[in-house]
Amino acid sequence: MKLLILTQYFPPEVGAPQNRLFELAVLLQKEGIDITVLTAMPNYPAMEIHKAYVGKKYAYEEIDGLKVHRSSIYVSKSKSIVKRLQNYFSFVWFSYWVGKKKLEKEYDYIFCESPPLFLGISAYLLCKNKNAKLIFNVSDLWPESAEKLGLVTNKLFLKLATILEEFLYKKSVLITGQTQGIVKNISGRFPNKKVYWLPNGVDLSLFNPEKINSEWRKENGFSENDLLLLYAGIIGYAQGLDIILKAAEKTRNNAEIKYLLLGSGPEKERLMGLKSNLNLENVFFLDLVPKSAMPKIVKAVDVALVPLKKLDLFLGAIPSKIFENLAMKKTLLLGVDGEARELFINQGKAGLYFEPENEEELVNKINQLNNNRNELILFGENGRNYVQEFFNRNKIAKEFTNELVSLNN
Repeated sequence: MKLLILTQYFPPEVGAPQNRLFELAVLLQKEGIDITVLTAMPNYPAMEIHKAYVGKKYAYEEIDGLKVHRSSIYVSKSKSIVKRLQNYFSFVWFSYWVGKKKLEKEYDYIFCESPPLFLGISAYLLCKNKNAKLIFNVSDLWPESAEKLGLVTNKLFLKLATILEEFLYKKSVLITGQTQGIVKNISGRFPNKKVYWLPNGVDLSLFNPEKINSEWRKENGFSENDLLLLYAGIIGYAQGLDIILKAAEKTRNNAEIKYLLLGSGPEKERLMGLKSNLNLENVFFLDLVPKSAMPKIVKAVDVALVPLKKLDLFLGAIPSKIFENLAMKKTLLLGVDGEARELFINQGKAGLYFEPENEEELVNKINQLNNNRNELILFGENGRNYVQEFFNRNKIAKEFTNELVSLNN
């Protein structure tokens, strides 16, 4: 079986979609599926083409045995919707032509990652060209999420995007959703379509606290008595990270409680300015690191902070950072209601929940953990056991391979 993964985001970029798709591709190939990846020149999140790829219209490389074809893409540091659309549509155009001219003549399936939704145009056309069937993988409901976040307000554009979304669903032989909420949403709107839950997960061999030695805490000047709370990921609008700085302001007299924000994104500069204005010596901004460096950092901290803004849209959200932190036996402080709360707090017993954007409740939960350090051990053990049973990437890949085989028969 030959499967082409079409995605705008892929390593050496760092980020949740990049890691998820790369590890899925590697594991599917181990299951005997011939995998090819068609992606863009790496540029995210800095929106600059990586030095090794500057000036190239096309590039081919192999990463861990995966055949990876790269096309040109337009990038801009501007945050305007026009520039963002230019970015998306440039990859739609260039990925189609690279796919048509450089890839093999036939594939069984084209697995298209959305968002960006518009990449489905390239996927649909390449399916025609390669005699392939379309699998549309939805990791975020778009344009619904863009509208609810206020990122897109033009009614005509939203209507056209919805028409495209529905067209791509109808043309897919299989729709995969990253969360149960996404699956339920699409199944409700398209009851005659086959929709499959393809969750994110974790490589338990890579994120195994028993096999990782870390001096990161000591090397960075933190004491064994410090309670280190880590947010790692995109520093963007949806995350509502002001709550962390507000909590830091309210706990500034507890010198052992320290907040680490690791990553980059459109809100980082503003939040660093807020830290300075509030004179928060208990908040530390850390730069992005390679994926290989993350296990030692996670091993060194005590708590994984996972907030999102208080929006109905996020009731079905499951931030990917949860899985790796739980695999590393880290207590979860979750500010995400709905599906994530039900899975990891109510069922998994892997930490504590606080109402999104409620800093008073967050502070109460932080103080609870600080005063009851034994809870950290209990929550950590629960989290590791839970993801091992339900979110093991090897198991997820095996089950998805079986689904593809049954689909092909």
